Amino acid sequence: MNLFRPVVSSFFILLLSACQLSGNSKDESASSVQQRAENAYLSQEQAFMRSARVSNVNYNLEFSLSENSAFSATSHINFHLDNAQIPLTVDLNDAQITQLLVNGKTVKPEYNQWFITLPASALVEGDNSVSVSFTREHSTDGEGLHRFQDPVDNKVYLYSHFEPAAAQQMFALFDQPDLKATYTMSVSAPADWSVITAMKESRVEKKGQMKTWYFAETPKLSPYNFSLHAGPYKVWEDNNAKYPLRLFVRQSVADQVKPSDWFKYTTQGITFFESYYGVDYPFTKYDQVLVPDFLYGAMENAAAITFAEGSFLTNGEMSKSKRERLANVIMHEMAHQWFGNLVTMKWWNGLWLNESFAAFMATLATAEATEFTEAWRTFYAGGKQAAYRADQSVTTHPIEVPIPSSANAFDNIDAITYSKGASALNQLRFLLGKETFQKGIHQYLSENAYKNAVLDDFIASLAKASNRSLDTWKDQWLYNAGVNSINVSFECANDVITHFEINQSPDDATQTLREQKIQLALFNVEGNKLNKVKSLPYIYNGKTTPVTELNGVQCPDLVYPNYEDWGFVKVQLDGKSFETAKEHVNKVADPLLRSMLWQSLWDSVRDGQLALNSYLDVALKNISEEQDYTILGQVIGQLELSKSYLNKIYGANHTYVKSMALKLEQLAWNGTVHNSGNNMRRWFDAYINVTSTQDSLDNLHNLLTGNKVIDGLVINQDLRWDIIKQLSRFQYANAENIIAKELESDSSDTGLKSAIQAEVIVPNKVTKASWLAKIQDSNTDMPFSKLRSAMTVLYTSDQGDLAELTAEERINSLVAIDAANDHTFMRSYGRYLIPTNCTVESVQRLQQAANKFTEMSAGTKRSLLTALQSDERCVMIKKKMNIQ
Repeated sequence: MNLFRPVVSSFFILLLSACQLSGNSKDESASSVQQRAENAYLSQEQAFMRSARVSNVNYNLEFSLSENSAFSATSHINFHLDNAQIPLTVDLNDAQITQLLVNGKTVKPEYNQWFITLPASALVEGDNSVSVSFTREHSTDGEGLHRFQDPVDNKVYLYSHFEPAAAQQMFALFDQPDLKATYTMSVSAPADWSVITAMKESRVEKKGQMKTWYFAETPKLSPYNFSLHAGPYKVWEDNNAKYPLRLFVRQSVADQVKPSDWFKYTTQGITFFESYYGVDYPFTKYDQVLVPDFLYGAMENAAAITFAEGSFLTNGEMSKSKRERLANVIMHEMAHQWFGNLVTMKWWNGLWLNESFAAFMATLATAEATEFTEAWRTFYAGGKQAAYRADQSVTTHPIEVPIPSSANAFDNIDAITYSKGASALNQLRFLLGKETFQKGIHQYLSENAYKNAVLDDFIASLAKASNRSLDTWKDQWLYNAGVNSINVSFECANDVITHFEINQSPDDATQTLREQKIQLALFNVEGNKLNKVKSLPYIYNGKTTPVTELNGVQCPDLVYPNYEDWGFVKVQLDGKSFETAKEHVNKVADPLLRSMLWQSLWDSVRDGQLALNSYLDVALKNISEEQDYTILGQVIGQLELSKSYLNKIYGANHTYVKSMALKLEQLAWNGTVHNSGNNMRRWFDAYINVTSTQDSLDNLHNLLTGNKVIDGLVINQDLRWDIIKQLSRFQYANAENIIAKELESDSSDTGLKSAIQAEVIVPNKVTKASWLAKIQDSNTDMPFSKLRSAMTVLYTSDQGDLAELTAEERINSLVAIDAANDHTFMRSYGRYLIPTNCTVESVQRLQQAANKFTEMSAGTKRSLLTALQSDERCVMIKKKMNIQ
């Protein structure tokens, strides 16, 4: 780990220098245009050179769609061109061109399956027109114009996904964000289909078994914000809001959707955002489409947002956590309609600002406009912790990093991009003041509407609103990686404070000290309560910040220096506070503080300061009394991860591991039967996940078959598959027959994926080897979504011996697998199939691979380094354990 940290740091410093050279303007001399690289990607340099020449772009698109595996289309591109003396490229991926017209004349395509090169002889100075007619196979990997055939009723559904640069898989265009354009479209499709895009259809003409939908011209949009979705979707409409709302879903899963929730949160969101931004919603309608095989949670296509079905379909009543996630994701994509769609980054280095701002605004809107008023606590326990972990990783990076090519657009899309960025914006809101921050946002959106903007435009708007320079803030928070730590030290005499200071420790790699506004809070234990003595907002900077205002205050039992979570900083409790937290965490009335103290205890395990078994003693003693839903989820997650660590460290058959497994089963079962509603479901989910003993497996089987019933708990289809997967994981009797029987009653896409996982998870080396071969076969005809389902459970923490059988092969084949697959595949492969077995030998194997395998994509290198650091942490936790 230490070997790679300075290398990564230096790499990003060099990239930042390169970014400064590239600049934010688009006035590069066209005469300096060099020949474009013959590959599928567009460099930032080539993109800026093209946008320096091209302007006033309009697309008129014609599509002919059917249930077939291919589609045909014509792209009519109108644009203004400066410097027509040199060729110009138009992006189009893997198509069969049937005709190319340039300014009305037929031109023989010079086409390499990635882009068309238009000869200078066919171009003119000023206004030009290009028409490209072609056919193309639909994609099946979630990008471009994706095709899905429902296994239940064989109906075909299409949807598009273009971010970062996949619009070229659907039509010919200039596929870069700073060439915004207007779009007019007509679509021929089966008469029983719906066709959905940024605008509502202006008219529909029926021609036999087909219809043609016509759509009016859109406002200016970057290509990745445009979309086309089509198929026999079930549709619900709500015309009671300010804008017409529609919700689309596949017919076979329509009963798993509750439209009233979608329309409620959407209406609340639009009202909130129009008020907060002070800018009207920029489109005329609001469509939301649930789609299968989706690669991400959702995508903010202008006025036609797509959502991953798996996250939002439900068999039965949706749990509280799922409903909150639904509200949050609706708000996230809605925030993008202004911040990303109305005002768009110039190049992919600005993608973080889109995502960070949407993550920030989604949490704010969920907390202030919906029933989930504690959304910031959910953010703290979830996204923010992921950001802290990512920022302490060997692969950490600044929030804003240069992106040399569209191939690198998603290299650094992670919790830093989303949640650290959102946290930085939130602490800036506290630093500047909430009203000042909101004023700056309004100014930014108003001044840059329907344009492309860069970071300096955003910072300038906030600086103007606050009447202060933000250059230092920008440098500290956006261009320097790593999370800093703070702790307090204090002295007392006669039970009052005589000296108090905040100590800041920088990240090892950058040594950056930051300025931040936080709240200090002091507490004392009094009987069965931890009472707050005093809270104090304070701005700290530098290594040491004295706080003389606390002199004379009662000496505390516990100090928490980021009370109410204003800042993005890792809190290290002082010794006295740490002991107080261990003994009295359940005496803390404030649920956010209680959550933060639980997190401090867990962080101390991850940092090697507290033995895992000591943490488990505290958790088992206290968590059964917890009634807060969010904290339950947080601590249960830590307990489940603890069990995974124990499995990897000692193996499932170790005496202590078996004893702890039994305790966790009993804890989760008691939590299930002694709670109701959402807390019951949360405990029962945990019970399924930690169950491994025969008695508990029998218990699960009886619940599955109906031989046992828990009052208030409905074993719906989702839970049935979860139970079946756990039974198969531990080779329960007749597990194969149980899977087959369940698949007969649930042959949906979700059922098929669940059945795959139930098959893959079985601890059988022949099964594992067979599925590993399928995953590694680049010529497989199995859809990626199903391969990804298999990857997630191929090697579970309790199957270390089986994982080790193929560990060498998986390491040795990593370079070849990376070369044969795209970033979408490798993101999942790298996360789940790089072997980490929590031994010194495993660490050495990963270290050798990291040293040796230099010819890999940036994303796979990151996955390898992350796996190495994860394995090192596991070995460290093992050394800290004090059991035999």
